[in-house]
Amino acid sequence: MKTAMTAPLSIQFSAQPKAKYDSVVVFATQGNTLTPAAAAIDKESGGLIVAYLKRQKTFTGKKGQTLTLGASPKQDFARIIVAGLGDLAELNVLDAETVGSKLYAALIAAGAESANILTDAGKPLKKNAATLDEATLAAHIAFGISLATYRFDQYRSKKKGADAAPELSKLNFANAAKGAAKFTALQAIATGVHLARDLTNLPPNDLYPETYAKRIKAELSPLGVKVEILDEKRMATLGFGAHLAVGQGSLRPPRVVILHWNGTTSGAAKTSKKGDAPVALVGKGITFDTGGISIKPAAGMDDMKMDMGGSAAVIGAIKALALRKAKTNVVGIVALAENMPSDRAYRPGDIITSLSGKTIEVLNTDAEGRLVLCDSLTYIQRTHKPKLIIDLATLTGAIIVALGHDYCGAFVNNDDLWDKIDQAGKDTAEKYWRMPLDETYRKSMESRVADLKNLGDASRSGGACAAAGFLEAFIDDGTPWAHLDIAGTAMGSKGGTGFAVRTLERLIADHYEK
Repeated sequence: MKTAMTAPLSIQFSAQPKAKYDSVVVFATQGNTLTPAAAAIDKESGGLIVAYLKRQKTFTGKKGQTLTLGASPKQDFARIIVAGLGDLAELNVLDAETVGSKLYAALIAAGAESANILTDAGKPLKKNAATLDEATLAAHIAFGISLATYRFDQYRSKKKGADAAPELSKLNFANAAKGAAKFTALQAIATGVHLARDLTNLPPNDLYPETYAKRIKAELSPLGVKVEILDEKRMATLGFGAHLAVGQGSLRPPRVVILHWNGTTSGAAKTSKKGDAPVALVGKGITFDTGGISIKPAAGMDDMKMDMGGSAAVIGAIKALALRKAKTNVVGIVALAENMPSDRAYRPGDIITSLSGKTIEVLNTDAEGRLVLCDSLTYIQRTHKPKLIIDLATLTGAIIVALGHDYCGAFVNNDDLWDKIDQAGKDTAEKYWRMPLDETYRKSMESRVADLKNLGDASRSGGACAAAGFLEAFIDDGTPWAHLDIAGTAMGSKGGTGFAVRTLERLIADHYEK
């Protein structure tokens, strides 16, 4: 499998600017008020910044705006970039991340290879009700930059030598040495998001159940995550009948990967009980979905390499938690399969037996995600007795019809859990909309000839709700559970988004960590 060719961007924090950096970044607030550091650079340049600001009307110091100027010949750097912070009274960490992403674009456009970022916002910042100090501001601007650096270019042939364009390689946040510790945890999250995006973007000839399982082990085992891989023989022995049915049409057999992060039994959390019930994360991992015998239209089928976005979110979140050594117990399970048509493929009309013992009538082989998920939901409850379960899946096109690409549909059986997910989403700029779980949808998934069927009575009408009703049949009474249908949010116009990694990390950090 190919590896990334892009060199990583070095982000450092220090008390003073670094020598021999080709760019300097300073800040202005709403109305073009320069911060003290910006005023000092302006004075050093002979008033270049203020003079230019007076001669133009476009840049006003608004949040996310940038302005690039050539430096004075007297200065030992080539360019000055002014970034807007907006109204300091309203500035928050999400705003700082937006500033970071816009600043990164400006640095790239300017051809910068290195930059000192002079993070101060002046005295008004100290009065901010959100208590956003310079260290926090610097850390979250850096986080926004780190998220924005993502590029999926493993498969591009790149020019070398004289034809290769210079790349931004070094950033130093001066006046913000205390931001380093804050950024360490944020960088762990960015790494998890990038991993989720990479996995979602990988082509299906490289990422299929066997190679995916191996990659998960290679990514997470060195971090202290216990990784258990169930092959098709072990799955058959255990009774993963629904999952195996989905994968039987492919020459590439399915896999189940179980991940254990036992953060309450190591490091600073040694006093916690080893048996603390874990948070369970369950991810759909269809590495390519043709629809099977109920084959999809050809247009857009290439996007079905991303039908494993739920599993990618689980892997990315667990990597983030492991990197920052989260003091909590988490168990993840990802259900991996390739849904292909062949003479071995499962068919409409088949009746299959799930791990739970419930029988399922297959009406459409393209409603396969719920079949791989139901076995993993059963397994995780039987073997780990989790305190709560969150499953994530690019499950239905119907959720896109309902909510578009801005909101994830959240089906949650517990008000307290919903409130926590909703707040975590708001804190990370990932949007959720609570959808109904109702007896009507559960009954619509009952079969005349088996316990359940895998397609609702009205097909696409309420299809996302019916799919959630099917999954609900596999949740034990009293278990808090959320089903997140990320079909519209995990797959963007530019590929995988890494959606939900940040939400899961924040949810666990705020409510389930020691």
